[in-house]
Amino acid sequence: MSRVSSVLTTVVATTACVCASASPAAATGPVVSRGVTIPAFYTPPAELPPGNGELIRHEPLRLGLSLPGLGGRRLPGTATRLMYTSTDSNGEPVAVTGAYIEPSARWKGAGPRPLAVVGSGTMGQGDQCAPSLALERPLTLTGRTVSFGYETLAVYRLLATGAAVVVTDYIGLGATDRLHTYVNRVDEGHAMLDAARAARSVPGASVTAASRVGMYGYSQGGGASAAAAELQRTYAPDVPLVGTYSGAPPADLTEVTKGIDGSALAGALGWSINGLAQAAPVLRDVVEANLNDAGRKALKDISTTCVGDAILGYGFTRSSKWTKSGKSVGEIIAGEPAAQAVLDDQRLGRLRPTGPVRVVTGVQDDIVPHAQARQLAVDWCEKGADVTYKAVRLPNLGDKLLTNHLVPLLTDQGDAVAWLADRLAGKAARSDCGTLPAQR
Repeated sequence: MSRVSSVLTTVVATTACVCASASPAAATGPVVSRGVTIPAFYTPPAELPPGNGELIRHEPLRLGLSLPGLGGRRLPGTATRLMYTSTDSNGEPVAVTGAYIEPSARWKGAGPRPLAVVGSGTMGQGDQCAPSLALERPLTLTGRTVSFGYETLAVYRLLATGAAVVVTDYIGLGATDRLHTYVNRVDEGHAMLDAARAARSVPGASVTAASRVGMYGYSQGGGASAAAAELQRTYAPDVPLVGTYSGAPPADLTEVTKGIDGSALAGALGWSINGLAQAAPVLRDVVEANLNDAGRKALKDISTTCVGDAILGYGFTRSSKWTKSGKSVGEIIAGEPAAQAVLDDQRLGRLRPTGPVRVVTGVQDDIVPHAQARQLAVDWCEKGADVTYKAVRLPNLGDKLLTNHLVPLLTDQGDAVAWLADRLAGKAARSDCGTLPAQR
């Protein structure tokens, strides 16, 4: 337990089911997740308005970290909590929550104020872990759940450029009518693109349909931003996407499964299984047939956890402890072609992204493996994309401790924000595709 506790300390310091049951039913009363009452705002209405990116409801959102500014405006801006429409990977309408922040900083570039869409890194699967809630309460510590809003720094740095920011909670994270479909590329890509659409309708927002849009994300967010860039052309051509930052993207879930199994963030394997099984019954059936009682109990519990809970409760757990045969979940899925096809369908890099993209990966990353993230950049280059690639070279900071995955987030963040700010200002990007084969 001391090793797990030290990892949690590192996360806070440095960053600054299958649920075998059906999806959660629409809430009829207050929803409580691991002792945290989810505000009624997050319960979707029974009927959703038609269309994607339509604003369902909104309300003021108090930022947990802000300062008084000139003229009565608080720094870094004025926030609004959102619920908007999207479409899930099965083609069904869905409500998604998030937050829009109108910056106090002036936009000094040409054209209308641009918009940065932020896909948060892994926060968990419980509704109390939603990124919009983390903006309001940067640290949630109840004795039953631990959630830390580590993306706040990136959000505020983007706001300081003069760009507006919209943060998506993704499908099912926050919204209480279903389980969060963790690392489902279509769900995440749609949620980010529709957040850009919804931002235009926020009362008082200065962004317009003509505002340049950039996607920003690391880890889970890196996969989400990559998916948005790939899907924009067919799903949201009205969103003027001019640049995408994709840090440590989980582009190949088969390889990522190997990385997280037995790591400090082993709970993320449970989130993946829970979320994908909700959308793909064939995967659900395979996993349910192979889980033992301990596995069923673990995945049900994991479905309500945030990152801190998962590290404390499931850090360094091997999924082989959850199965009847003693095989890992990855081995079981690999032996079932229909189930493996579900993971293969999540593969990023098969579509050419819209606009320039910046792919960053730590060469020592052993949670979201470096090789598969680099392969995404290679795949995009082969499709004619404009790719800026950076391999973050650091010493090994601890096997499977999360440090090799998290530290590149911080060391590269200034460059990532600056690169996206240049795209939002209309500056051209430099492609590394010509030299990428020599970079490792």
